[in-house]
Amino acid sequence: MLKVTGLKKSFGKTEVLKGVDLNINPGEILVVVGPSGGGKTTLLRCVNALEKADDGNIIINGESLCSNGKYADKNDLKSIRKNIGLVFQSYNLFPHMSVLENIIEAPQKVLGVDKELAIKKANEILGFLGLEDKNDSYPFELSGGQKQRVAIGRALALDPKLMCFDEPTSALDPSLTDGLAKLIKTLGKDGMAMLIITHDMEFAKKVADKIFSMDKGLLKEGLIFEKN
Repeated sequence: MLKVTGLKKSFGKTEVLKGVDLNINPGEILVVVGPSGGGKTTLLRCVNALEKADDGNIIINGESLCSNGKYADKNDLKSIRKNIGLVFQSYNLFPHMSVLENIIEAPQKVLGVDKELAIKKANEILGFLGLEDKNDSYPFELSGGQKQRVAIGRALALDPKLMCFDEPTSALDPSLTDGLAKLIKTLGKDGMAMLIITHDMEFAKKVADKIFSMDKGLLKEGLIFEKN
């Protein structure tokens, strides 16, 4: 579902990614851990084309997002990115929109889905997430865990093949991380591939099929954890 080879990225004279390789299969949950400043978030942003890599290749669901540092043209890029869901560390919910409006916005604007169909799908997602009673609530009325689930629901509304999480537990009370872990594992069982960036090793072990460590712009050789 995701194949990254030789990915490099510099900011000025600082080399942040120094030739990263990784593969994620359908239904596989791959977690990258490591210290702040090690390149984890930059890797995630390059995979999502929020940052442009300087060199290397990114293939998503068999389509070339980036070839030798050159990203796909505008139309192809838009099409390929429909396969990727991203849950930001700070959730990035629209504060002036209700939960339902947050979830139906992208399917309508990005996929051109009819509003009634978008609402039907959103209500199914909210039911799956245990938030069926929150569709008219606004982000300021939600707990951290509920905001996290809405952010996941918004990403799910685009039917991504690959879901990316940036530090998903950083703003959560420790008591809520078990629920998030169960949700992520459920998505994996449904065949969704996932790339998770985190500093939380205990959480990583709960959800991951594979864990790699990243530091100084490189994935360290060898798995540090693999589920039997």
